[in-house]
Amino acid sequence: MPHARHRPHQDLLRKLGENVRRLRQKRGYTQEQLAELVDVHPRMIQKIEFGETNLLATTAMRLHAAFECDWTDLMPIVAIPTVLRKRVGHGRVRR
Repeated sequence: MPHARHRPHQDLLRKLGENVRRLRQKRGYTQEQLAELVDVHPRMIQKIEFGETNLLATTAMRLHAAFECDWTDLMPIVAIPTVLRKRVGHGRVRR
């Protein structure tokens, strides 16, 4: 079976998942409790924490509200320019 190709957005999803797990544990929530707060299935929280799924904007907003945190604590902002540069090419982001 061929090896899966690494995609730049996977780093972003992995970092987001790490942030969700860290914030969840800091607040003392189980995955099931967080899922109930965010109104998603507990499996979705698992998939987010393992970087296995993209988030809908509404899910990101509900996570933000559940954690009562700064966006920078939730979203891996630092990784975004790198992902965009790789996708656009030439080391620059078009505006």
